[in-house]
Amino acid sequence: MSDDHKRTIAARAALELRAGEVVNLGIGIPNLIPGFLDDDAGVFLHTENGLLGVGPRPDENELDNDMIDAAKRPVTALPGASYFDSASSFAMIRGGHIDVAVLGALQVSAGGDIANWAVPGKDVLGVGGAMDLVVGARRVIVTMTATSSAGDPKVVPVCTYPLTAKGAVDVVITELSVFRVRHGGLVLVELLDGATVEDVKAVTSANFAVDLELRHAS
Repeated sequence: MSDDHKRTIAARAALELRAGEVVNLGIGIPNLIPGFLDDDAGVFLHTENGLLGVGPRPDENELDNDMIDAAKRPVTALPGASYFDSASSFAMIRGGHIDVAVLGALQVSAGGDIANWAVPGKDVLGVGGAMDLVVGARRVIVTMTATSSAGDPKVVPVCTYPLTAKGAVDVVITELSVFRVRHGGLVLVELLDGATVEDVKAVTSANFAVDLELRHAS
């Protein structure tokens, strides 16, 4: 995936976040989102290893090797940030105190099922915190490319990889499009980077409706 595609996806995902929300960002594309949030966005970033109030990436003068996110990348803490242990962090997640989880996926089904932790036949590192996040957060936004490195569609009728959760996804953002899950089905609500509906159909094996008026729907 090109850096341009990653930036397109992250920039569009940033527009989904609202002032006052507590947002957990997964590894990969979601970690680019802070670069597209205004200083006054009012979004509170959470990392499951124990920090609420994650700030921008540090420069050399701000680097603290003890200040890392769940991806083990260095972070800063905003004024008023709070620190806690992983047990407390997951109590927040499981208790429904995370408004939005943004994470990647290997597959998303037409009904909003998500598979993001294992490819059959390949080494498995474990599901990590994803299983808790996708059922504990009030909204789940998936950021991923439209196809795998082999060119296979990632938005599929039914997930063929081990599931992380059923019916958990609210929004899917790729480099070409934005889908919302509505009444158990996918709706294409926005086209990105000059893509057409036919472009999206060519890389999507799941059926979907088209309603570009739903672009800003919650």
